Amino acid sequence: MDKVRIIGGTPLRGSIEVSGSKNAALPILISSILSESKCVFRRVPDLQDINTTFQLLGHLGMEVDWDPSRSQVALSSPKAISVDAPYDLVRKMRASVVVLGPLLARYGRAKVSLPGGCAIGARPINYHLTALEKLGAKIELEGGYVIASARKLKGARVGLEFPSVGATENAMMAATLAEGETLLENCAKEPEIIDLARALRAMGAKIEGEGTEAIRLQGVTSLQGCDYPIMGDRIEAGTYLAAGLATEGEVRIDGLEPADLESVLVKFEEAGARITRGQGFIGLAAAGRPRATDVTTLPFPGFPTDMQAQFMALMAIADGTSLIKETIFENRFMHVPELTRLGADITIRGNTAVIRGKSGLKGAPLMATDLRASASLVIGGLCAQGETIVNRVYHLDRGYEHLERKLGALGARIERIK
Repeated sequence: MDKVRIIGGTPLRGSIEVSGSKNAALPILISSILSESKCVFRRVPDLQDINTTFQLLGHLGMEVDWDPSRSQVALSSPKAISVDAPYDLVRKMRASVVVLGPLLARYGRAKVSLPGGCAIGARPINYHLTALEKLGAKIELEGGYVIASARKLKGARVGLEFPSVGATENAMMAATLAEGETLLENCAKEPEIIDLARALRAMGAKIEGEGTEAIRLQGVTSLQGCDYPIMGDRIEAGTYLAAGLATEGEVRIDGLEPADLESVLVKFEEAGARITRGQGFIGLAAAGRPRATDVTTLPFPGFPTDMQAQFMALMAIADGTSLIKETIFENRFMHVPELTRLGADITIRGNTAVIRGKSGLKGAPLMATDLRASASLVIGGLCAQGETIVNRVYHLDRGYEHLERKLGALGARIERIK
């Protein structure tokens, strides 16, 4: 099993370009199920979750022509495909559950494994199922599977109990081919939702209101192919910016719009960073040791839960005491014991972490527990003195393309050990 070796203490300097967004790419790739002709998607990151998605689409019977050297894939959906998404594939990636909406909309049925629990929380799919039922789907749970059917989905007013990103995506894709008008309310507002809407519109869907609480769709009889570039990965960008600030460096991240990361940039500024916002790039310059800053995770446009662990690593070496409150997932502090192995002073009180910043950390062997937790351990290692070894880096490979190469381009002393 691969490991990452880091020799900390070097300020990061330079510029890199982020890859396409993992969280945007997954539902967009799956949306190709809806199309009657070939879809070409560009700026697709070469990640484990992306490859799992290709395996799932291939299992369903779709043609997958993936060129990782060009970050491009062509996907073609035949008139008749399998509608069975088995446990062995769904368990690897919870986002697989968003095949429900497209399969129902185009083929009238779907059998998708229940994803079960996961390391950072239960994340039940009841929001997804309720939304699809309101569009006319019949839902049954049998043998660990969701079995859904609908002779023809019907447009409806669908109010989501919680602005779930996945439920919003599932309902949007289902409604594109539903008969009549659908009004989705209390929708997730994340930039990845906007990117999915744009991709669906490029395929011929009639959508308006994405990025707001209410999304309106007029069902069409069919969707066609498209050529669409995936948006830049805002969480990847935020991770590298946090690493730049933690190491008291100066970095520029190209390939995304600053507005997609504004809530994080504001917190970096409160922590003492000088932020430059430009068209398609973000610059960060540290002004010495960061200042302690409180954070509460919230749905977009609030501070993203996917940046909580990385920000905690930054606060571990900040001047002062900070509070980080996690409101999205109930079990997302599993990186805390590992950060304390570096010497961080962190106390958990319910869903709040109290971080008493230290002027320095010391390298240690660490164990990654999930995707964003592993990124926080890398940041901790980059600003710790001596050697840090991060084990279980397959978590990193789920969401960070060429992480060692990109950090190396910024001057980090980091290498992968096979």
